[in-house]
Amino acid sequence: MTKTSLIIDCDPGVDDAVALFLAFASPEDLDILAVTTVAGNVEARLTARNARIIRQLAGREDVPVHVGAATPLVRPPIIASHFHGESGLGDLPVFEPDAPCAEGEAADAIVSIVMSRPAGSVAMAVTGPMTNLALAIQREPAIVGRLGTVVVMGGARREGGNITASAEYNIYADPHAADVVFRSGVKTVVLGLDATHQVRATPARVAAVKAIDTPAARAVAQLFDFAVWTEQTHVGGDSPPQHDPCTILYLLAPQHFTAVPVDLQVETGSPLTMGHTAVEFRLPDPESATCRWVTQVDHEAVFALLLRILAR
Repeated sequence: MTKTSLIIDCDPGVDDAVALFLAFASPEDLDILAVTTVAGNVEARLTARNARIIRQLAGREDVPVHVGAATPLVRPPIIASHFHGESGLGDLPVFEPDAPCAEGEAADAIVSIVMSRPAGSVAMAVTGPMTNLALAIQREPAIVGRLGTVVVMGGARREGGNITASAEYNIYADPHAADVVFRSGVKTVVLGLDATHQVRATPARVAAVKAIDTPAARAVAQLFDFAVWTEQTHVGGDSPPQHDPCTILYLLAPQHFTAVPVDLQVETGSPLTMGHTAVEFRLPDPESATCRWVTQVDHEAVFALLLRILAR
């Protein structure tokens, strides 16, 4: 199997951290060229630190971490620490990592990596607000035709929003950036809440993770426990959806996901529905669509893969 060359753009964040652990534990399949961080779940200095903590715990200091945008393109920051804890990593112990961030800001790193490699050879997983990618596109529009598939966690249609009635958090946190990305024509696969709500850390699955005695599994178990507490406290359930890990699991096993061509537009003008994703399935020419929306997930197969990765 050919490795996927990958940039991970994230805002760790409890579920971003799980996604990073899965990616770092998959060197046979993923050649991680860089991790770029952005303000989102917590402020920018903390997301950069958190990515470096996960990198160190995973023993992957070979992967550079670039600090990204501290604020959205237009709107004020929308921080989600009430869902991720003050540190952004729930109850996971935090510390100052040994290895520093790489030189150069995230948007410039994205441009440099994509432009220096063959067209279509660099994929991205975007698990936070899309500010860094939007800035990269604005600085060098040529990356649109050179990027491989960009796998995005963001948006909602059938499920409604999780930050407002209309909007999912990642899109709501920087709707103008999402608008830049989706209008650009870059090839995207989008895992909205319609998909990620199908992949849940049920009590049985959390127990299965706790039964695995590896450093990654022990850390993910702590993250899951915090996510369960958050779900119980803020939502009323006991099986939190695993939003961001779905991006990495899709890259590793796309056969477990059903994605269909759509037209996706982001609301940026309405105070009531800001960040809403208008997902249109009725296309005159589906073959020309640059966006695919994930409608179904084989959640049993996907979670079995997650367990296999954590056991490595």
